[in-house]
Amino acid sequence: MLQTVWVSSPGSWALPESNHRRQGKKRSWKCRFVRTIIQHPCRRHAPKRSREARMLRKIQICLCFCFVSGILYEISLLSGCVFSYLPVAQQYLTPEQVLNLGKSIIFLETTERLEPPPLVSCSVESAARIYQDRPIILFMRGLTNETALDLNTSYAAFSLLSSMKNVFIFPLQMETVFQETPLLEWYNQVVPEQEKNWVHVSSDASRLALIWKYGGIYMDTDVISIRPIPQQSFLAAQKSRFSSNGIFGFPARHKFVWDCMENFVLKYNGNIWGNQGPFLMTRMLKTLCNLTDFQGTEDHSCQNISFLNPQRFYPIPYPAWSRYYQVWDKSPSFNHSYALHLWNFMNRNRKVVVAGSNTLAEKLYKTYCPTTYEDLVQNAKHRHLPDSEDIE
Repeated sequence: MLQTVWVSSPGSWALPESNHRRQGKKRSWKCRFVRTIIQHPCRRHAPKRSREARMLRKIQICLCFCFVSGILYEISLLSGCVFSYLPVAQQYLTPEQVLNLGKSIIFLETTERLEPPPLVSCSVESAARIYQDRPIILFMRGLTNETALDLNTSYAAFSLLSSMKNVFIFPLQMETVFQETPLLEWYNQVVPEQEKNWVHVSSDASRLALIWKYGGIYMDTDVISIRPIPQQSFLAAQKSRFSSNGIFGFPARHKFVWDCMENFVLKYNGNIWGNQGPFLMTRMLKTLCNLTDFQGTEDHSCQNISFLNPQRFYPIPYPAWSRYYQVWDKSPSFNHSYALHLWNFMNRNRKVVVAGSNTLAEKLYKTYCPTTYEDLVQNAKHRHLPDSEDIE
C-alpha cells in the first residue's frame, strides 16, 4: 500500500488519544517534506478513537500535506525540475508565475515573426546552458493564444527550444507589461504606425518595464552567453563613458530603472535611433557619476551599479562586427568576457553562420549552442539533397 510520510524539518502537532487511553497522553506527528514509499497498512486492531479525534487527525494530515506539497512545488520550480517550454495555454504557468521566481534572463522579439532565426535560437540556448538554474524567457510580439496551439509542428525553432527545460516562450503583451509604470501613458498616446523606429523603441520600453517589475537580466537576441555574469546590478559599457542597453541587470523595483522609464517619457524622440536606448542609459548614468575612461580590463562602480568593461560583452567593437563572420588564424579566447554581442543591427548584408565555414561565429555556435548548430547542419544537408522525383 502506498502511503505518505514526512522525512525532513520537523514541526509537530499533538493529537489527544481516545478516552480509552490514559489522560494527558498524546501522540506526536512530525510534519516534514514529503516522499512516497512502500509501507505496510496500518494495523486494524488499533483501538477505536472518538469521531472528533479521528476527524481532527484527518484535517491536520490534509493541511500538512497541502502545506508541504506547496513547498515542494516551489522548490521544484526553483531547482528547474519543472522548467520546460510552456506555451500560453491556461493549464501552463503564466508569465507572472515564471517571472516572480526572480532572476529571469529575458529576451524580446518585437517584430511579428514567429520563426526565430538561428542567431536568436543560439542566444536563447546559450543562456539556457549557462544559467541552468534560472528561467530563460523569450517574449514574442507575434505570438498569441491562437498561434501558440501548433507551434511545435509549424515552426522548427520552437521544437528546438522546447527541448531546453528552463526555456519559456510567451506572448509580448505591451499594454500589460507597461501597467503600473510611467510608460503606460506614453504607450496609450503613441501611434506605432507613425513611428520610424517602433521595433526598437518598443523593445527599449518593454525591457525597462520587465526588469523594473520582476528583476533579472535583459539580453538582446544577438548575445551569446559564454559564462555567468556575477554582478546583480550592472550596465554594460559599449565603450568608455558610453553605456549600451543590449544587456543589463537589476533587482526588481530598482530606482535607477524607474528613473530611466521617467526619462524615457520626458525626453521621448522616436525619430532618433537609440535616444530611448543606449543614449538613455548613458545620460541617466551620467547623472549619478562622473564617467571616466577604462584602463585595462577593470570595471567601474557608480554608486550601487557596476559599469562593466567593454571587454565583458563587446570585445569586438561594432565597427569590426564582420570579424565574427571571418576565419581567424587563431580564435580569441574571450577570457575577460561574460557574453558576446554579435551586432546583428549592423549586419545589413545578413551574413549567417554556414556549416563548415570555420568562421569565428561557427565556432561559437559549436561551443555554446550545439543544438542550434546541429539543426543548422541538418537543414544545410536537406537543402543539398536532390528531390525524390529527380532520383532514378
